[in-house]
Amino acid sequence: MSRAGATLVTGAGGCIGAWVLRQLVTEGAAVVAFDLQEDRRRLALLLAPEQIEAVTWETGDVADPAVVERLFDRHQIGAAIHLAALQAPFCRADPPLGARVNVLGTVNLLEAVAARADLVGPFVYASSVAAASREGGEHPETVYGVYKRACEGAADVYFRERGVASIGLRPHTVYGAGRDQGLTSAPTLAMRAAGAGEAYEIPFTGRLTMQYAPDVAAAFVAASRLEGYTDAASFDLPGETVDVAAVIAAIEVAVPGAAISAAGSELPFPPDVSPSEDAPFAGSLNPTPLLDGVRDTVKMFATLTLSGRP
Repeated sequence: MSRAGATLVTGAGGCIGAWVLRQLVTEGAAVVAFDLQEDRRRLALLLAPEQIEAVTWETGDVADPAVVERLFDRHQIGAAIHLAALQAPFCRADPPLGARVNVLGTVNLLEAVAARADLVGPFVYASSVAAASREGGEHPETVYGVYKRACEGAADVYFRERGVASIGLRPHTVYGAGRDQGLTSAPTLAMRAAGAGEAYEIPFTGRLTMQYAPDVAAAFVAASRLEGYTDAASFDLPGETVDVAAVIAAIEVAVPGAAISAAGSELPFPPDVSPSEDAPFAGSLNPTPLLDGVRDTVKMFATLTLSGRP
């Protein structure tokens, strides 16, 4: 592990946050979950009630620096995994709020880590493939991507000026139980619909890189545990780059006769990723093949349905 102390997970109520908490709790690690409200719905899909009780929950606004400072002071934080953010549709609907949460929130975390550099391991945060531009363009295609690019820039400055080591991870299309919000949640919603015998139309076409949620969570945890890391860099995560039609085909293998279709334009960011074999945490990654991940997800949804858990 990186350093003594609990691991702070912001945005703990989201999909990746729930899977990160699942891994940490299963391993017996001390963890502090932080979000705007105490929402355990997604975590309840992944852990038993007694395991959920092992999580220390704190609530507050990540954009409030005093709240963030108190959070670090109240708990012996040894690692920080920052996932709190508004996703692309919400940033588009309310850009000022998106900037406040995504950019200011990240800067507040950087400030807190900078003040405790001798106690907290590398600052690990969620960027996004949306921070990249399509076809060599100068800027990202969405305001959400612009905010994520700004966070990467801020992390770089904090390293150069204050020595804060950081790792930004750029997920693409994350899928798995608990993924129910955001533009790229559609493949997961299609898997859920197929398992329930319902029709579903994915609202985009083209190529994308599918990444199974527990694999993404494992990357964040591995990055947070690095010893001796002194840099500020962002990394793409590995996955399986396929056409949406291939995703539908995998769902049809898992659920024969599934009524899943797709229509619309391509996603507003690059379809491919460039994961680095030299990433300091790369040896800890073992991406799940798409068909196996789809089967696991459909099976999990079926199990939840049979147990009466939506």
